[in-house]
Amino acid sequence: MSLTVIGLCGIVLLLLLMFVLAMPVAFAMGIVGLIGFSIVVSFSAALNMVGSIAWTTFSQYGLTVIPMFIFMGQIAFHSGVNEKLYAAAYRWTGQIRGGLAMATILACSAFSAICGSNAATAATMSTVALPEMNRFRYHPKLSCGTVAAGSTLGVVIPPSVVLIVIGLSTEQSITKLFYGGVGAGVLLTVLMMLTVVWICRRHPDWGPQGPRFTWKEKIRSLSGALEMAVLFLLVMLGLSFGVFTPSEAGAVGSVLAVAIGVFQGKLGWKGMVAASFDTLKVTCMVVMIITGAVIFGRFLAVTRIPFDVAAWVVTLPLPKAAVLAVIFLIYIIGGMVMDALALLMVTISIFFPVAMQLGYDPIWFGVVVTVITTLGAITPPVGATAFVVAGMTPGVSLEEVFHGVTYFIPAYLLSVALLMLVPDIVLFLPNVMGR
Repeated sequence: MSLTVIGLCGIVLLLLLMFVLAMPVAFAMGIVGLIGFSIVVSFSAALNMVGSIAWTTFSQYGLTVIPMFIFMGQIAFHSGVNEKLYAAAYRWTGQIRGGLAMATILACSAFSAICGSNAATAATMSTVALPEMNRFRYHPKLSCGTVAAGSTLGVVIPPSVVLIVIGLSTEQSITKLFYGGVGAGVLLTVLMMLTVVWICRRHPDWGPQGPRFTWKEKIRSLSGALEMAVLFLLVMLGLSFGVFTPSEAGAVGSVLAVAIGVFQGKLGWKGMVAASFDTLKVTCMVVMIITGAVIFGRFLAVTRIPFDVAAWVVTLPLPKAAVLAVIFLIYIIGGMVMDALALLMVTISIFFPVAMQLGYDPIWFGVVVTVITTLGAITPPVGATAFVVAGMTPGVSLEEVFHGVTYFIPAYLLSVALLMLVPDIVLFLPNVMGR
């Protein structure tokens, strides 16, 4: 049996373990990597490889950036920052038809800038925004679809755990990936807001106008979001000017988030314990996925499948853009059935070398792939944020939530097309701030 056939059999086994036996992704990748490496090399070498990777991964200083930023987001979540962000966005857009939905998207993007989690943003905005939209008689498809779609900005807008993992996996600058995520996140936010405008023109009764606020009330509302804006800018500028490393940035951001929460009287002992516990759970999940992915990637490396795929794709009689479109299509389909982080960890070792062979910028590719795979968070059958919103909205079915988010899928596809046509949307800030 050739190495290529062994590698393909390993990929098939991985899919069977994940989708037929519903085995957690981290363990499925680790088991297949161990078995495959044993077949190609030897069982003794496979055990040594697994032990070495586990030790190296869990003791890697670079991974400390993950729990730091997760903790910062959890502290913000348990401090009630979401309510202030939503109130500020609401006073600026609430009087427009569909304005509450636009305010929700703006609040999602702002909360994402300090949280970095789809699920946390979905849970937060479901609690804060949905009751308000229900009170003003927004259609459930618009209100739930807006929350579910807007929550996906948590993975695109920095600090993003997915961008951190991509940077660590591909040895790219996390700071530059963060700045690239800003451009992509702003574009996606604008397109989602335009989608709300389009929906309300087709269905004027879906998004009634809210009350009109004075300029004094609008300006005063910004003070509620000022602390988090300062926190975000401090972290990003500190990274850009080399004041601290990504791990130190996460630590500084966490300390400041705790200080803000305590100073405002919004963060008590229970909140600290809950934030710490949630951080521990999420961090363990991420690190286990990384470990499993590295083991599986080592198995693929000895089968030479990633290198063979890269060499084959480069020789295809197709334009570079067509080859890239095929890769993105694979990510779109994969995102429908896998978590974004898990999908990236399984595939990045295969498609990242291909993109480099084609001459694409690594920072641009990392950000665009993050946008594409995040689309899976609102598409069935996985649709993680859609499940969260449906679970927190009594009387609204999962089918209605999925129907609502379908209106936002064109915004995602259009954003990818624009990022391909105008790469500087992603690369402008990394090139300017990274000098």
